[in-house]
Amino acid sequence: MNLRRHALDDRTEEINRNAVQAVREAAGDRAYVSASMGPCGAILKPYGDVEEEEVYASFLRQARALAEAGSNLFCVETMSDLREAVLAVRAAKTAAPELPVVATMTFESTPRGFYTIMGTGVEAACSGLEEAGADLVGTNCGFGIETMVELAGVFALHAAVPVVVQSNAGIPENRGGEVVYPESPAFMADHVPALIALGVAVVGGCCGTTPEHIRAIRRVVDATQGPSSPG
Repeated sequence: MNLRRHALDDRTEEINRNAVQAVREAAGDRAYVSASMGPCGAILKPYGDVEEEEVYASFLRQARALAEAGSNLFCVETMSDLREAVLAVRAAKTAAPELPVVATMTFESTPRGFYTIMGTGVEAACSGLEEAGADLVGTNCGFGIETMVELAGVFALHAAVPVVVQSNAGIPENRGGEVVYPESPAFMADHVPALIALGVAVVGGCCGTTPEHIRAIRRVVDATQGPSSPG
């Protein structure tokens, strides 16, 4: 649905197919291709003006294109509305039942605990996403690595499937007109053992992370659990 704003709706399949092919060419056989499915950019009724059926159809169209292009898994991410996330997970499972689906939501820290801006707590997120068919659940964006460790602990209490955590490299700061993410690769990597100790199955990076952040995380994972490969 986001492509519609730019008059590119008729190129949905082409754009998604080319994205997968570009990543496949760059990664070769060194990595899996994770197909990202983010928020549609509209708000579901009754708070907004779009119907669930329209959003589901849009996700289904995208998921089919991504699967046909050769994605290895889907990543429904940066979601704040559980209903929208559920629609995306169901669409992915309908398009390619054989592919794993990761589903991560973005939370805020409140006096009552962690909630999305739409009011979904961790327990409800886990339950809803798992019921929809997500193979892995978790969180991305929103926080630096220290708060993500705390949030991961809550997921560990409620998730019945493996947990995924993809942290920002800190909270962005404006330094002389330039947006800077303050957490270094070493700083993020130092907190990975705590995530692993909580049972987190997949550790990645979101906003502000660079290839060096991912390499630093990978080195800690390998040192803790032994090397792994996508093959």
